[in-house]
Amino acid sequence: MDKTFDPHNIEKECYAKWEQQGYFKASGEGEPYCILLPPPNVTGSLHMGHAFQHTIMDSLIRYNRMKGKNTLWQCGTDHAGIATQMVVERKLNAEGKTRHDLGRDDFVKKIWEWKEESGGTITQQMRRLGTSPDWEREVFTMDDNLSDAVQEVFIKLHEEGLIYRGKRLVNWDPVLLTAVSDLEVVSEEENGHMWHMKYPLTDGSGHLVVATTRPETMLGDTAVAVHPDDARYASFIGKTITLPLTGREIPIIADDYVDQDFGTGCVKITPGHDFNDYDMGKRHNLEIINILTDEAKINDVAPAKYQGMDRFDARAAIVADLQESGLLIKIDEHKLKVPRGDRTGVVIEPYLTNQWYVAVESLAKPAIEAVESGEIRFVPENWNKTYYQWMNNIQDWCISRQLWWGHRIPAWFDEEGNIFVGRNEAEIRTKNSIPDSVKLRQDDDVLDTWFSSALWPFATMGWPKETPELETFVPSSVLVTGFDIIFFWVARMIMMTKKFTGKVPFKDIYITGLIRDENGDKMSKSKGNVLDPIDLIDGIDLASLMDKRTSGMMQPKMAEKIGKATQKQFPDGINAFGTDALRFTFAAMASTSRDINFDMGRVEGYRNFCNKIWNATRFVLMNTEEFDAGRDGGEMSLSVFDRWIWSQFQETLKAYETAIEQYRFDIAAQHLYEFTWNQFCDWYLELSKPVLNSEQSTEDEKRGTRHTLINVLEHMMRLLHPFMPYITEEIWLKIQPLSSNRTTAESIMVDAFPVFDVNKHDQAAIDDIEWVKLFIVGIRNIRGEMDIPPSKPLPVLLKNVSASDKARLDKSGSYLEKLAKLESVTYLSAGEKAPASATALVGEMEILIPMAGLIDKEAELARLNKAAEKIEKDAQRTKGKLSNESFVSKAPAAVIDKERAKLADMEMQLSKIQAQKAEIEAI
Repeated sequence: MDKTFDPHNIEKECYAKWEQQGYFKASGEGEPYCILLPPPNVTGSLHMGHAFQHTIMDSLIRYNRMKGKNTLWQCGTDHAGIATQMVVERKLNAEGKTRHDLGRDDFVKKIWEWKEESGGTITQQMRRLGTSPDWEREVFTMDDNLSDAVQEVFIKLHEEGLIYRGKRLVNWDPVLLTAVSDLEVVSEEENGHMWHMKYPLTDGSGHLVVATTRPETMLGDTAVAVHPDDARYASFIGKTITLPLTGREIPIIADDYVDQDFGTGCVKITPGHDFNDYDMGKRHNLEIINILTDEAKINDVAPAKYQGMDRFDARAAIVADLQESGLLIKIDEHKLKVPRGDRTGVVIEPYLTNQWYVAVESLAKPAIEAVESGEIRFVPENWNKTYYQWMNNIQDWCISRQLWWGHRIPAWFDEEGNIFVGRNEAEIRTKNSIPDSVKLRQDDDVLDTWFSSALWPFATMGWPKETPELETFVPSSVLVTGFDIIFFWVARMIMMTKKFTGKVPFKDIYITGLIRDENGDKMSKSKGNVLDPIDLIDGIDLASLMDKRTSGMMQPKMAEKIGKATQKQFPDGINAFGTDALRFTFAAMASTSRDINFDMGRVEGYRNFCNKIWNATRFVLMNTEEFDAGRDGGEMSLSVFDRWIWSQFQETLKAYETAIEQYRFDIAAQHLYEFTWNQFCDWYLELSKPVLNSEQSTEDEKRGTRHTLINVLEHMMRLLHPFMPYITEEIWLKIQPLSSNRTTAESIMVDAFPVFDVNKHDQAAIDDIEWVKLFIVGIRNIRGEMDIPPSKPLPVLLKNVSASDKARLDKSGSYLEKLAKLESVTYLSAGEKAPASATALVGEMEILIPMAGLIDKEAELARLNKAAEKIEKDAQRTKGKLSNESFVSKAPAAVIDKERAKLADMEMQLSKIQAQKAEIEAI
């Protein structure tokens, strides 16, 4: 083996071999186990959220594949209607063209060309992460077979009256000129204004005062509403207002929705431009007036003065006119949530248009029952409430988008506006007896991307055909996804799969937390705290990282801000950690928390973990490669240390499997780390040396220890493999021929997962070695505290020695002498006084090390005083920070918690130093 672990020397070559050998395919044997990859956008690249979830999915897949299950990870990408169309439109714009210059058919061809050339970025990055889906089954939501499934579902739902076309309010992006889903709208608090206006009563008897954050919408007002129990306005209900600037008469109505304690208690109602007002308008049969064009300009319904104005220019003109008319009372500063399109950044408008909808009430009922009955299980379970809350208040789903890229709606219109739905125009004409002389025009709209994604569990398995995959892998075993798409995707998959297959789409839904930076802030480009998983794997220098983060920034000030933040956070760039270290970090962080703070220090720590495993393997090979390790039998004697490490492995295996079953990857990683680093690499390797190096050890004892070294290491590689695929493959290929694991498998990923063996669990050995470890640690702690060199032999006095302590000392005395570097061991009788000593406890037994002659008392006190002085200075600095009101009020909670933890740690260190000084002064 190479002297040092270099992940880049093994990763790409290793992955290529796996893929070429077809190891990622379902075996066709054993209990089915299936995971559906949430299809990433074809335009996308791997981000931290992907890397986190893909690590979890791949760990489950590798684990269950090794358990002998018929394991399928079904992968694919989503056509991402808006995102993909924008990418290709930008390329055209750079050439001085628009999609309208090409026309629909040629523009769609351009997108297909782009997809073939550039649409596979994320799948290549997934390979870098070591993921093992069946790439031969990779699908794309615009593939012919998936498109056929989309069309079939649309037609069937329309035939049942569950898909209809209607005019309702939608989220409208005036740049993209399309309806968008709630997920594509980002609402953040911004500084704005509240305008207070007089609305005169028609009878001339006075006025009402209303307030609004969007004055331009008053042109579409069709009522003023008050609360029915508001005594101030009881006499006004039923009267009318003459709407300023328009001259229209609108009624004063009463509705429970109005909060009589907010503002003046009077609310202007604009059903055509506000979702809540729309609902009120329907309740009161109000006229619904649209005052905007699809580009958010004032249309010809409004007074001529404002027609053609951009909505915000119209706002300024309307405010000026109200002020001139004496109808504007005041303008207040006001913070409000502003909805913006996540792709364009433009303010989204509630807009009245004709769209296609799915009537979801009848589909929601069986989907709710599937979770209530336990047929589908949310993990963690608390997400049930979120699901029920949305499903029990579900609204009809707008499924049409005004785009050219996507699944075109299979509906045709005749010249009179009649609608016909079918697979193609010929079928429609035949079915409805429409002669060729009647012109038909296909609907220009496409379906919401989430519509095709909702069919993912069964469309990817060949539906509507009856395929073996549909029978075997529906339902799949678990869906791994984020809480932000429970409504947009998870719920819709449940509804659609239940409707069209009669089965649930998956048995478990594991909801992951959101990856944030180490301070708990959401990762975003504008903050400059986004991390690229590939940069963590490969490493990147500071200049390249700054270029990457600031490229594409339109505002120089923002680019400068991000550049400074990057330089501060990564003055030397980012080190190369390799895939295994990053994956293990994700696994170790996968708790039940909603938010997961990503700490670069942990990646570095797990890179050290990889090095530890590598070096331990080199030690094992040096002591087994050229020796008899019992692979082919022969007499061997297992020491108590051998029996102990096998027992610890069995306990780790059991705890690991329990954690995986409960989706507690953090706990599984913790057990793996503890066993690998502490039990095997530190303790067992050290405990094995006296056996291997002593001339007093018999050949049977040496063979037993070599056998244990190579076989525990081989078992350990199989245990670690789901989380750390590359290093375990590389090591396993070298050690498996020396082990007793006789297998025809050519890769660890298709070898069997270790099986718990009760015969290899020896509780007495565990108890004995835990005692030995406590003894050794006690001695080492005394050395560390008193600054005694590790090489100096120590005289040991023992007090309160029980019979079992004595028996263990007799059995392990020679080991303790070597490992704890003991000069002598003396038993103290009851009541016998000991000289001034440092002490440690092993159960009830006291270990005493007389200090006289071992340390330079004055020098040691000086050293401790110097250490205490430094810690006290640091503690004062931290206390100053925490008592600074400005720091506490502005710093993120995670930063404050970190400072408090630092202070507590420093106070603990000072306490320990004081105790050590007291011990030394007593000598």
